[in-house]
Amino acid sequence: MSTYAQPINEQQSVVKKEPSPALNPPQNKLVIGALVVTLALAIFLLVTQNIVQPLLLIIGVGLGYTLFHARFGFTSAFRRLASVGNGQSLRAHMLMLAVACLLFAPILATGYTFFGGEAAGNISPVGVSLIVGAFIFGIGMQLGGGCASGTLYAIGGGRSVMFITLIFFIIGSTIGAAHFDFWMEDMPAAEPFSLATSTGLGYGGALLVSLAIFGGIAWLTKVIEKKKNPPKEAPKPSAAGWKRIIRGSWPLFAAAIVLAVLNAVTLMTRETPWGVTYALTLWGSKAADAIGFDVASWGFWQGDEAALNASIFADTTTVLNFGVILGAFLASAAGGLFRFTQIRLKNAVASVIGGLLMGYGARLAFGCNIGAYFSGIASFSAHGYIWGIMALAGTFLALFLRPLFGLSVPKPRDSFC
Repeated sequence: MSTYAQPINEQQSVVKKEPSPALNPPQNKLVIGALVVTLALAIFLLVTQNIVQPLLLIIGVGLGYTLFHARFGFTSAFRRLASVGNGQSLRAHMLMLAVACLLFAPILATGYTFFGGEAAGNISPVGVSLIVGAFIFGIGMQLGGGCASGTLYAIGGGRSVMFITLIFFIIGSTIGAAHFDFWMEDMPAAEPFSLATSTGLGYGGALLVSLAIFGGIAWLTKVIEKKKNPPKEAPKPSAAGWKRIIRGSWPLFAAAIVLAVLNAVTLMTRETPWGVTYALTLWGSKAADAIGFDVASWGFWQGDEAALNASIFADTTTVLNFGVILGAFLASAAGGLFRFTQIRLKNAVASVIGGLLMGYGARLAFGCNIGAYFSGIASFSAHGYIWGIMALAGTFLALFLRPLFGLSVPKPRDSFC
């Protein structure tokens, strides 16, 4: 068995069993710096945009803070289940989805939002683009070291190689936008399917069906664990008592509930649920436009050309992403854990490939682990479930690819995973 460091954005396998280690002292200068930057950006958004933008920044900070303190992973959850049968994190996903559905159902049924618009869920078609996109996203997130949200909060925690993943995520997403017409018009797809509005069940019936599915998946992970007896998840550095709230770490179940609540608040604030990758496509498309590409002619931007001409600070997803990075930075500094990490060549190559696959796949699949999987399922859309299945399939393949880049894969005999 080999020993290796635990990355910031994932709970990796280690071989020495020990209780949760103590945290380092808080990095107070960094904490103050993060608070000052957040306040300054909030004021800037309030002055230059509207009240929604600073509110979304605060929500994003809460999301990033929660993700980091719980090391709440999507990539690692799929990898643990696929490699050794550990379903602990996936059960946390099911709790998160259950709470989100409980909150989304009345919001979507009434259309209620804080500022008078109408709430709309993330409901997308099921077709070839979704299947291909989610599958290659699943491969990409295992090579790139994290999913979309994981990339953002790992950057906030100082994991240097994730900057490479993000850059190539943006490039891949931009290429996906350029190819959008082919995947949407030339590839077959069924109409969007909602468990609530396409079945006659309504939101109440769809909620009951969803809860049954989540319960069934949670039960199945228990059955798998009983059969395989996998290693447990590694303990995370943690403070004691009330300080744990501020400095971490948080239990997965607590983070699952907080993430669901914040996603519902996002829905009521900006009229759509939490997403990540639209902003990355916007950033890349603006850069492509600046160097001479006719981005406005791409099918992805038809009907949304105004976003290309507006400030990135007018984009709600951009503001949420900035908030996630700031929140993770604040959480890591509060826990005394912020540090830049060394970049190994093989890891950098994996990040390039993983970022490209995730970016391109997310554009084909109508989003990532957040916009398609989390928010899609919470919106009662069938495409969210298909996304999860195909991303898990991509994860199985990626288990054979990770060692080629010096990346670890949990083993049954590990003490932790």
